Amino acid sequence: MNLDFEHRRAAHCENGVTSNLLRFYGYDYSEPLLFGLSASLFFVYLPFIKLAGFPVISFRPLPGVIFSRTTKLLGFGTKTSIFFNQKKAMNKLDSLLEKGIPTGVVVGMYYLPYMPIEYRFHFNAHNLCITGKEADNYIISDPIALEKVTLSSHDLQRARFAKGTYPPRGKLYYIKSLPKKTPDLNKLVRRAIRKNCYRMVHLPGNVPIVGTNGIHHVAKKIPHFPEKYGYRKAGLYLAQIVRMMEEIGTGGAGFRFLYAAFLQEAAQITGIDKLDDFSQRLTAIGDQWRNFAAEAARVCKNRSSEHVNYETIGSLLSDIGDMEKQFFLDLEKVV
Repeated sequence: MNLDFEHRRAAHCENGVTSNLLRFYGYDYSEPLLFGLSASLFFVYLPFIKLAGFPVISFRPLPGVIFSRTTKLLGFGTKTSIFFNQKKAMNKLDSLLEKGIPTGVVVGMYYLPYMPIEYRFHFNAHNLCITGKEADNYIISDPIALEKVTLSSHDLQRARFAKGTYPPRGKLYYIKSLPKKTPDLNKLVRRAIRKNCYRMVHLPGNVPIVGTNGIHHVAKKIPHFPEKYGYRKAGLYLAQIVRMMEEIGTGGAGFRFLYAAFLQEAAQITGIDKLDDFSQRLTAIGDQWRNFAAEAARVCKNRSSEHVNYETIGSLLSDIGDMEKQFFLDLEKVV
């Protein structure tokens, strides 16, 4: 079986799978619009969750939130399942394909042999869509791949039940029913922007590890890395931050550019012309995230100039936190 499923690349895997699944049913929403509707531009520092031995930093909510939020807002009925039995997980997937239902799954990237070797690390929140099966091979629409690929049943099962941080536990999700009415995008976009502003600057209790508070929290910690961890481990910690930003799940600058594209589309949907200006402003902030990542990478590889060190890297991140706080406060007022 091989479903007539259009494969399109995307900047981020969960956005891409969501967009491609909706398009299969005739609803062509852009990737930036879906990301913006889910109010998923975020920052959180999680010292109690470790990846490669260091705290997790995420630039988006938990995996699955983009799909669940956007489909609910747009009126789609969906189903998400996790499994403790691997055979049942594979049988469920096969039964959905036999019914002509393309299915999103969450996998560990390390076990995807079609991935370039530099991307095959233990990251267990990668999303892809299963669009068919021929003999013992599944047909895969992976949003970061140029075209559809195939994966053996053995490799897919191993990837769906990868161990470690955020084990996927065979998670799959799919569309069950279509919207009964056309959504009011103007209303939904305005509400989503307000929610995103709230999550970045107004979470109750002044929580220090989320939103712009979280950015400043990490910025204050960076200058103390060498004295706390020693230079070797400090370099690895800083490298982990860079990897979270630039390689894992689209990250810091990538999500800023994506949200900036959403604001351009939002300007047309809502008629708020000033959102175009905010789009340019956020693109500039995304450039600062890229600059931070580049300078931090030089420091952790001992290739920086004598004027760039852990102190200045912390200052760069603190400046970004200031810019983002003012950005979301101003955006909230306009919307």
